[in-house]
Amino acid sequence: MTTDQAVPVQSSAPPTLTASSGIFHRPYLLVTVGACALVFLGAFESLAVTTIMPLVSRELDGASLYALAFAGPLATGVIGMVAAGNWSDRRGPVGPLYTSVVMFVLGLLVAGTAGTMGILVVGRLVQGLGGGAMTVALYVVVARVYPPVLHAKIFAGFAAAWVIPSLIGPFAAGIVAQATSWHWVFLGVVGLVVPALLMIIPALRGLHGPSEDTQEGKQKPWAYGRLAWAGLAAVAVLGMNLGSGVPAVGGVLAVAAVVIALLAVRPLVPRGTLTARPGLPSVILSRGLVSAAFFGAEVYLPYLLVERYEFSPTFAGLTLTGGALAWAGASAVQGRLGGRLENRMAVRIGSLLVLGAVATTLVTTLFSWPAAVAIIGWIFAGAGMGLMYPRLSVMTLALSTPDNQGFNSSAMSISDSLGGALALATTGIIFTALTTAGASFAGVFALTVVIAVAAVFIAPRVQDRAVHAAAAEAPGVQTPTRDRAS
Repeated sequence: MTTDQAVPVQSSAPPTLTASSGIFHRPYLLVTVGACALVFLGAFESLAVTTIMPLVSRELDGASLYALAFAGPLATGVIGMVAAGNWSDRRGPVGPLYTSVVMFVLGLLVAGTAGTMGILVVGRLVQGLGGGAMTVALYVVVARVYPPVLHAKIFAGFAAAWVIPSLIGPFAAGIVAQATSWHWVFLGVVGLVVPALLMIIPALRGLHGPSEDTQEGKQKPWAYGRLAWAGLAAVAVLGMNLGSGVPAVGGVLAVAAVVIALLAVRPLVPRGTLTARPGLPSVILSRGLVSAAFFGAEVYLPYLLVERYEFSPTFAGLTLTGGALAWAGASAVQGRLGGRLENRMAVRIGSLLVLGAVATTLVTTLFSWPAAVAIIGWIFAGAGMGLMYPRLSVMTLALSTPDNQGFNSSAMSISDSLGGALALATTGIIFTALTTAGASFAGVFALTVVIAVAAVFIAPRVQDRAVHAAAAEAPGVQTPTRDRAS
């Protein structure tokens, strides 16, 4: 491995795009709306499918493939993330973005016209492959089109585009399924994806790969080894979700899958990520840890409210709306604060808020406190995520060069995805292993507290002193370091 001298990230955007403009000002308006629309549609589809899948499973007699319909897209998404990152580093984000959107639409068409559960799962696998690649390609587009001073604002827009569907997605999907057919929950999105992409096309003109500007003028090769590791990680994700359901040996298979996933992810992230090396590796690790703590607990909070406090399933799900609104609100606040709120401080505050909320849920479970305590606490968890998620994205791009923006963006997305998958697999094992409902919930929330504590300890390491000093001397421009996968 060689370490190149750090250089500032330069935008490949046309000269008419100025840092003084906001993300909704004329130079950026179409690409902002289009990019946020693509993120919104991906999030909406994910949440809408959760609502309609029980109906789909009954109609297609697909109970045996129910779990795979959710685990499959997560698994293939890891492959898409790595492929799009490598492709973006070779030739720029244009090709990966177009291809990922085509794959996403193709998956929607296959799933929306499926007559059997097997065909629907195939569509979901293709959809996940395109969705994972699209996320990474959009991050590289942000790095090339927007100046660093606007990164916090555009990532706040992405965060809002993920949160808003959590408020309307399930309800809208239910209405569509009841009024017409569940098929249109898939097919209806297709007609919205194309206009969203058309808005971005003008900003994509002239965006090319960094290979033309490298010292030797050589194009970066395809990372076939990294793609193979991504495939192994995808298999491990499927094993984590399905292994625990196998009688007698399910727990052993799930644990083995966790180990395999950790081994497979090592070449897919910057060197030092698993050991929390200061700078970019800790940024990537923080993303995975906070994702694991938050989503690992969030899945079981409605379950707790139904089992312990006798909430209806609908009302229990709606209790998470406060967290979703807080996430969107905190994302907007951090975007407005910009450089007045240091990135590292935003990550530290956000991780502390998540820890406090998860710990509150654990204490509520242990001492049978009123459900309102956990529900209110979850509002602070959402605020913590909204505060730190966009800043981790900003720091990932700031600590990248045009040569490795794709790899680092894919590493962040992989850490996010696998962090949540690992947590859900482990909490599933704990929940089924403990004999009483009270102990099961307590065990789940205790694990997520431990993960959240780790995130708090890692937070101060997300930005090394050299980068922090450079950023202080030149506000709005951060000097990146180059980290390579081992």
